[in-house]
Amino acid sequence: MKVVNLKQAILQVWKERWSDYQWAINMKKFFPKGATWDILNLADALLEQAMIGPSPNPLILSYLKYAISSQMVSYSSVLTAISKFDDFSRDLCVQALLDIMDMFCDRLSCHGKAEECIGLCRALLSALHWLLRCTAASAERLREGLEAGTPAAGEKQLAMCLQRLEKTLSSTKNRALLHIAKLEEHSLLKLGEILANLSNSQLRSQAEQCGTLIRSIPMMLSVHAEQMNKTGFPTVHAVILLEGTMNLTGETQSLVEQLTMVKRMQHIPTPLFVLEIWKACFVGLIESPEGTEELKWTAFTFLKIPQVLVKLKYSHGDKDFTEDVNCAFEFLLKLTPLLDKADQRCNCDCTNFLLQECGKQGLLSEASVNSLMAKRKADREHAPQQKSGENANIQPNIQLILRAEPTVTNILKTMDADHSKSPEGLLGVLGHMLSEKSLDLLLAAAAATEKLKSFARKFINLNEFTTYGSEESTKPASVWALLFDISFLTLCHVAQTYGSEVILSESRTGADVPFFETWMQTCMPEEGKILNPDHLCFRPDSTKVESLVALLNNSSEMKLVQMKWHEACLSISAAILEILNAWENGVLAFEEGMQSGGVCCGLACGPRPDAGFENTLQFYNERVVIMNSILERLCADVLQQTATQIKFPSTGVDTMPYWNLLPPKRPINEVLTDIFAKVLEKGWVDSRSIHIFDTLLHMGGVYWFCNNLIKELLKETRKERALRAVELLYSILCLDMQQVTLVLLGHILPGLLTDSSKWHSLMDPPGTALAKLAVWCALSSYSSHKGQASTRQKKRHREDIEDYISLFPLDDVQPSKSMRLLSSNEDDANILSSPNRSMSSSLSASQLHTVNMRDPLNRVLANLFLLISSILGSRTAGPHTQFVQWFMEECVDCLEQGGRGSVLQFMPFTTVMSELVKVSAMSSPKVVLAITDLSLPLGRQVAAKAIAAL
Repeated sequence: MKVVNLKQAILQVWKERWSDYQWAINMKKFFPKGATWDILNLADALLEQAMIGPSPNPLILSYLKYAISSQMVSYSSVLTAISKFDDFSRDLCVQALLDIMDMFCDRLSCHGKAEECIGLCRALLSALHWLLRCTAASAERLREGLEAGTPAAGEKQLAMCLQRLEKTLSSTKNRALLHIAKLEEHSLLKLGEILANLSNSQLRSQAEQCGTLIRSIPMMLSVHAEQMNKTGFPTVHAVILLEGTMNLTGETQSLVEQLTMVKRMQHIPTPLFVLEIWKACFVGLIESPEGTEELKWTAFTFLKIPQVLVKLKYSHGDKDFTEDVNCAFEFLLKLTPLLDKADQRCNCDCTNFLLQECGKQGLLSEASVNSLMAKRKADREHAPQQKSGENANIQPNIQLILRAEPTVTNILKTMDADHSKSPEGLLGVLGHMLSEKSLDLLLAAAAATEKLKSFARKFINLNEFTTYGSEESTKPASVWALLFDISFLTLCHVAQTYGSEVILSESRTGADVPFFETWMQTCMPEEGKILNPDHLCFRPDSTKVESLVALLNNSSEMKLVQMKWHEACLSISAAILEILNAWENGVLAFEEGMQSGGVCCGLACGPRPDAGFENTLQFYNERVVIMNSILERLCADVLQQTATQIKFPSTGVDTMPYWNLLPPKRPINEVLTDIFAKVLEKGWVDSRSIHIFDTLLHMGGVYWFCNNLIKELLKETRKERALRAVELLYSILCLDMQQVTLVLLGHILPGLLTDSSKWHSLMDPPGTALAKLAVWCALSSYSSHKGQASTRQKKRHREDIEDYISLFPLDDVQPSKSMRLLSSNEDDANILSSPNRSMSSSLSASQLHTVNMRDPLNRVLANLFLLISSILGSRTAGPHTQFVQWFMEECVDCLEQGGRGSVLQFMPFTTVMSELVKVSAMSSPKVVLAITDLSLPLGRQVAAKAIAAL
């Protein structure tokens, strides 16, 4: 039936003055059964007839209101009809339209097809633009009225417009529908200029609120309430302590990404976030053992962390970052006892040095630096005496580290020169760095500024170059021998202090591998490595070994010209093995074995002195100190599993820090339980605890470690303690986050969710806490699993649980169930039992084109979300169902802006359509928007249908 006949019918019933319900009954008589009023444009026709005169026709408007209330017309058709009216000078008509919008604008819904739901999104967008145009016109009339001295009418209409605008935008559901419709902001900009000069403060405030709501629509998935009420953030604290204690050589960018992830997941305000970083640095400085560890922490705090903050500043995208850093320092200066303790430990004004470095890096303005320095200086006047007579003239480590950083650059430049032309000059330069304190200072500065790998590579090249230098004349032979000695000792010290990964090159194989790398891989003991006594390096030419033994027995000096030092090193490995065998069989006493081994290692690390070079004796004395340190670490690596305390009379120092931390003869389960309980009670993880956890992880393996810590978490029945446990656990699991995540998501969670006898453990609060921890681990691993593993993770043995290809078989010919569900293939009716199969069937390419299903983490995530989908579709509800809800809500809560391609991409669209919206706790527009891919037309249809039905 044509529209003109519909208009005639409306006019006819109006002339006869029918009531609204009579109108509805008789309208249905006029038209055939099955007629849909939206197709006939009933709402449009009614409004057109109602708005013919200067004021609206009340009877026809009553027909429209009845049609809306009885759902004869859809909300989208009414909104579209309203948005066509553009004569804003007719006050009564505009007010009538605003009243109609008032009927339903805060409770929009649609239960039709997906196309109809998308139509509602578009209609709401049109209505919003109409409201904005109406508001702008009203504001313009108000301005003109004020100029003419008659403001009343314009002000009333503007107030009505803003009221409806605010009411419409206050609904999260409406903003989600507008988000799908991809709202443009250009209409708002014009409105902002007009409303900026409103004299009525209440109207101006209301207009600003509406503007804020509109601007928030494109970012509605990333708007989170920050934790302004908290003063401490143990995860940030522990991550900093872990990095400063165990991963100084790690890439700055990796630390930046990890900290940014924690900040976003826990919604930490920037000033408190920076404050927590500084607090952790000062705590690390205070509790670090004297010596190398203290130097590492100093370099980490004053060289690396300022660089981290510089990268955070650029990634922050916020012009106020320098103000946030200033605010963090203002908070820090109030922690006087912490700063006083750090000053006492470091024998200087730590805050002063830190402020200077931040000023140099552009993190603080000069005025801020001076102001903060003055405040700290005033506080220090009341602090305990900082310097005693004994240490008043000792230079603080901070000064030494800051001076060492440019020295590293100079040494690297020096070593780029041609060694063959001036070996004496190179020896003179390197001789100054051989003392243990100087060497450790340089290495710490290099490690903190990402120059240690380059430093080590140049020393490997030098060592390789000097391997054949002994064939020269007598004087150069001693120079080459000393250069070999310095480079060999330095590399040993680097490998022991910062890990062999700093030394090893990634691309070289076979004959291209330098001598030192070969020696280190085959002969040098270290944590987690077992030497092979049958290796060829331990079975060299027997005559060379015998001559070395004779040389040791006679204590005679070797002829430098005749000695090839790399051959001596390889021969001495066999000699050391004989000494160890003699010691183990009781032929040699411990002291004799150490002495003989020390002589052998001395030979391995270069010649004993002769008169060939004037500084030889000085070098020899310095190398003895370094060699003793190297030997101590070598023996500790060999003997650590016996819990034997190593203390060398020659050095007279205490046992090495962070060694032999585990109590003897106690089950590691008990040790893990006790140390976690202490950490939880204290509320933060200290450096010693980090090392104990690392040792336990190495001894027990990833599954044992993760499973037992999760058991401890599930024991917590108080919400506050459970949340604190999650914050601490996440930082502890950072010891090997990639492997832990595979275990947690691939084994532990599925085991809890599929075993009904364990469902009780998933009740709130432990269940909520575990969901939060699982999401944090998943997001952290997924965001970084394509990057390089850290030094501390590389040396840990990979376990059988890594082989997720065999755990979740994938046949290229017959795709797995998870693959088929993800791709929404219609071949399996059991998988796709939803009524909207045709809609979901087109999503295969969009969901799988960027996902490599042979990646272990991707496989684990796909199977976990397959299990989640199954639980949501199950008829059995319980704690496991609640856990899934908490898990999904946490995923959405942690989602970053534009981060749709994260773990949520593994959620099958069929779940959104058929199961998710049935669960009341999951029925939130934010959840639906997060799960669906709004970059695709079909994804927007899925989201619109799900949200419109809420």
